[in-house]
Amino acid sequence: MRRVTSPLALIALFALLGGRADAARPALALVNATARAEGNARATAVRIGEAIFARSWNAQVLHVEANVHAAHLVVGLMLSGVKFHAGTTRDAFLDEIAALAAVTFAHSTAEEADIWAAVPIPVAKGTIVSGDLAQPTDRTVFAVSVRRGESAAALTRRLRSQTNLFLDQEWAHRAFKPSRQRV
Repeated sequence: MRRVTSPLALIALFALLGGRADAARPALALVNATARAEGNARATAVRIGEAIFARSWNAQVLHVEANVHAAHLVVGLMLSGVKFHAGTTRDAFLDEIAALAAVTFAHSTAEEADIWAAVPIPVAKGTIVSGDLAQPTDRTVFAVSVRRGESAAALTRRLRSQTNLFLDQEWAHRAFKPSRQRV
């Protein structure tokens, strides 16, 4: 005898199974963190990445790298210098750098966070891009090292005054929206 199942029952079963499948899937932040984690302390990179990818950033975080050498943990965050999610000002970008450093220190025992932004360099077809003879495929346009213990206020002052950091002025001129002048 043929069994007949109502369409409503099938829809309910599909919804029930779909709900379980969604619950079993890892959060998008964990997926992004796992995909972008690098270094010899990869579990730490994933933990930091999960915290970073749990929120939206204007700058695209490409890699989270954690390395331990002689019991010293250093974390590196590589950002895209061309793929901002929305237009941003220089000050907003620098505020985001400070926030990324804060998240890094809050979710690790890192002694230092190195944060840099890079832009791609066009390479000709057939150019060797990996191995001992590799040609560079990107160039750094922003870089800063932040030590644990540097206060948020001190870091913000240092970033705004452009002290002890690298910022390619030509790139910055093209990459950032002009700041609004207060009247």
